Amino acid sequence: MKMQSVIVILVFSGLLSVTTTLAAQHVIGGSQGWEQTIDFNSWSSDQSFKVGDQLVFKYSGLHSVVELGSETAYKSCDLGTPVNSLSSGNDVVKLSKTGTRYFACGTPGHCEQGMKITVNVGSSDSKTASSPDSGSSSDSGSSSDSGSSSTSDASSGHGLRASVGYILAVGLLVIGLASAF
Repeated sequence: MKMQSVIVILVFSGLLSVTTTLAAQHVIGGSQGWEQTIDFNSWSSDQSFKVGDQLVFKYSGLHSVVELGSETAYKSCDLGTPVNSLSSGNDVVKLSKTGTRYFACGTPGHCEQGMKITVNVGSSDSKTASSPDSGSSSDSGSSSDSGSSSTSDASSGHGLRASVGYILAVGLLVIGLASAF
């Protein structure tokens, strides 16, 4: 009976590690980062943003990141009442709930020149791609967690991290079963 309890604990630990490894970090703009030369519409069309993921904004001192509270503010580049303003050059925003988030460069004129992005956040078990010209009017509020962080230049690590999680889960299961017999 004690051995069965150990196996159950090992299996749940493995499954938990799989779940936590599925979150990804998205470096906005890919290897070039948050820069004026990036076509954010094109870049974001290949991305899938989920609850638990993180957005990483890497940029020089010429830029900043402003989170806007509504689609109206996003479309008109109204930077007057931001939800959040970031300026470290290596800013991390955690996607903590589903909905649409709006980001723009705070440098005068940059938003109007296209340095902005809409992020549609799906639940952690769905695949919702962002669409910078989305017709959604959902506001996501002001619950963005931000800070500086060292990250890799990969725009998404779902595949590798999921593989490592599955290997860990299966390994723990095998070890648990082997020790039971």
